[in-house]
Amino acid sequence: MKILTAAQMREIDRIAIEEIGLPGPVLMENAGLQVTAVLRNELGVEPGMRVVVVAGKGNNGGDGLVVARHLHNQGVDCPVLLIGSLDEVRGDAALNLKIALKTGVRVIEIRDETAWKRFRKILSETPIIVDALFGTGLSSPLQGLYERVVNDINNSGAFVVSVDIPSGLSSDTFQLIGSCVRADLTVTLGAPKVAHFFPPAEEYVGELVVADISLPPLLLEQPGLNLELVELESLIPFFQPRKRDTHKGTYGHLLIIAGSRGKTGAAAMAGRAALKMGAGLVTVATASSCLPLVARSSPELMTEPLAETDSGTIAAEALGRALELIQGKDALLIGPGLSTNPATMTFVLKLLEKIKNFKKPVILDADGLNIISSRPDRLSSLPEKTILTPHPGEFSRLTGLSTAEILKRRLEIVAEFARRHKVHLVLKGYRTLVASPVGRVMVNPTGNPGMASGGTGDVLSGLLASEAMQVADILQAAVNAVFVHGLSGDLAAEKVGEKSLTATDLIRFLPRAIRFIGSGGEDESENY
Repeated sequence: MKILTAAQMREIDRIAIEEIGLPGPVLMENAGLQVTAVLRNELGVEPGMRVVVVAGKGNNGGDGLVVARHLHNQGVDCPVLLIGSLDEVRGDAALNLKIALKTGVRVIEIRDETAWKRFRKILSETPIIVDALFGTGLSSPLQGLYERVVNDINNSGAFVVSVDIPSGLSSDTFQLIGSCVRADLTVTLGAPKVAHFFPPAEEYVGELVVADISLPPLLLEQPGLNLELVELESLIPFFQPRKRDTHKGTYGHLLIIAGSRGKTGAAAMAGRAALKMGAGLVTVATASSCLPLVARSSPELMTEPLAETDSGTIAAEALGRALELIQGKDALLIGPGLSTNPATMTFVLKLLEKIKNFKKPVILDADGLNIISSRPDRLSSLPEKTILTPHPGEFSRLTGLSTAEILKRRLEIVAEFARRHKVHLVLKGYRTLVASPVGRVMVNPTGNPGMASGGTGDVLSGLLASEAMQVADILQAAVNAVFVHGLSGDLAAEKVGEKSLTATDLIRFLPRAIRFIGSGGEDESENY
């Protein structure tokens, strides 16, 4: 599902109206009908109830006038508080204002704060308020009467339904630009907007419903609409039962170079996660003294010892053996628990130099990322199928930007970084982003705060490496892995709670998450 900016939505509306021939009033009617359906079907609005619409003078207000007309026709007491005068309403909204008045809808003009003080008590006398004050075109903070109206809506105690976007938010950013309506439910029109998915703006959206207003699907398939929300339905084909005539070689042999003294768990969890994600074979190459601990973690893992330093980390002298092990492998994961020992850093940097023409997927995670951040000039010479998996702190080291700047501008920064360095990038965190070298950015909806604990990233790296061997499209493989990782966390949290959630719980719930996706969300098994 595409996620749009205000400019992109305006252009889609323009094409629909001017080039395809869908009249603006038809789109406005469809929008109002969809919001009305949500009020009736989801909130139980019925004849005899009261709903108040707070409308602006633009198209968002026009949508609200359509809602008021349909509710009025259905026997609902639905007055409209128009913030402005009747003669200020223009365009398609003016048409719907005329229709509303002729059909008996009560429209109250609020021209100034004196009028607002007189009529605002209506807000405290209704169980539901429809916020149709401002839509996606807002780009500056609300002031004066508008700010007062928004604050009074928030203090009314009513259940608030916003049309398209809570008034006061800008659809182009998830940062707050000023006072805004705190909605309990938002019915967005045609496609979701940027502000709907990321905090702090997301916190004002409430439950999000995406309403179909009959825009032709081809309008959402235009070039340049690069931000998308991952939907479960798109993953179903990749989680179906396997063909009978396959064997372990069909699903790839993964080499993981990971682990050091005190950090063998990272290597073990990455390996176990890769196996649970369907890898045919997994070999973990680690510092020789660490091998017994990794081997004991799972009998299905194969292990290889590498030369080590006095500190129990992989030594620079391990390069030759590592290059031998890479031969014939279908993917390479470097990083979990490696450490940043100077000798280990030398080993990793030389290894990356030697395999820059490697044609199979390469995943760099954890200390692999910390090591490459010491030589950012190497970023543009990584193998062509490289996936980088930083959290914001690691991405800060990779880019030289502050963590605060990354979080504020993450959408543009991840897209630009992936394009410039020709890599796939997974920026981990709330709403994990997956960016491709051609500029596409996928927003992952799964996961929860309980996953903010040690080891969950190691599990993800194993899932990524495993899926990258099984799905030819690297972006799709990354999207699959990130989604199932978060879903495993969500299923685990239902059982053990967010506070007690650990990385090994994610591995435990992987089979259920995989089956859940494959069944289209119908698998309700509790046997985990």
